[in-house]
Amino acid sequence: MFARMQRLTAGLLFSITALPAFAHAHGPVVQLAEPSRTQIVLLGTGTPNANPDRSGPCVAIVVDDKAYLIDCGPGTVRRAALAYNRGVKALEVSALGIVFITHLHSDHTLGYPDLIFTPWVLGRNQPLIVYGPPGIKRMTEHLLDAYAEDIDVRLRGLEPANEKGYTVEAHEIQSGPIYQDAKIKVMAFTVEHGSWKHAFGFRIETPDRVIVVSGDRTPGIDIAPYCQGCDVLIHEVYSVAGFKTRPEAWKAYHAGAHTSSHELGRLAARVKPGLLILIHQLLWGSTPEALLDEIAEVYGGRVVYGNDLDVY
Repeated sequence: MFARMQRLTAGLLFSITALPAFAHAHGPVVQLAEPSRTQIVLLGTGTPNANPDRSGPCVAIVVDDKAYLIDCGPGTVRRAALAYNRGVKALEVSALGIVFITHLHSDHTLGYPDLIFTPWVLGRNQPLIVYGPPGIKRMTEHLLDAYAEDIDVRLRGLEPANEKGYTVEAHEIQSGPIYQDAKIKVMAFTVEHGSWKHAFGFRIETPDRVIVVSGDRTPGIDIAPYCQGCDVLIHEVYSVAGFKTRPEAWKAYHAGAHTSSHELGRLAARVKPGLLILIHQLLWGSTPEALLDEIAEVYGGRVVYGNDLDVY
């Protein structure tokens, strides 16, 4: 049991001065000799299941004073507000200005209208920038149309609002480099996920870390070349034991849409990330400890079971 708990918590590194509230929430704090410029904040680790303890998928990559979001599942904005209250100042809601979308499944995008409008209401005065698969422009146009009356009232009614904060610059992506600024480089790579024609993972390079976010994927397309040399691999996973309990139709779907613990362990054994973070965990009656044990059967590196608001 002690070894299991070590794997559950190993690798969580917090700054005492920057994140005092997380020390109470998640146990011992490790003071880094040279604090990293980059933090990973798990804003949502959930699945389509309506688990009140897990918001929809969203990972924030924070570099210095700027946050970059990966996906925006339900609850993203409020999780960001809570992380801000706990010391991650880059996640102030009005500062949320850029997001990268892996694919257009509802559990990864239901927070999108919230990300468009709530930061605007709270003061964002620049367009939201989004990079996502083909279809993101159409989704954006429909969302702006759906909220046309709200926009009109805020712009022309009694509520003071600026004229730019609700607008969106939507970019449709393909595999390859998709974004670069002074703090970050982002490369998209194709993944296989069920029946989706367009689904991606991202390799993110910051001044001091290389981070790979898998998106939802099956091992049908090998992503090992994009994971080589990464400091952190953030990957979805399902339990092998739990999978055996599923109805046959759902077995066929999940085997063609997601990655099992053993499959993920074999990938990690090949690419040897400094840290493997599990998110979007499908247990189906299994437990976090058992899932970690399944991965340990084929991979002996550092693995943590991600939870909402964990910071690495």
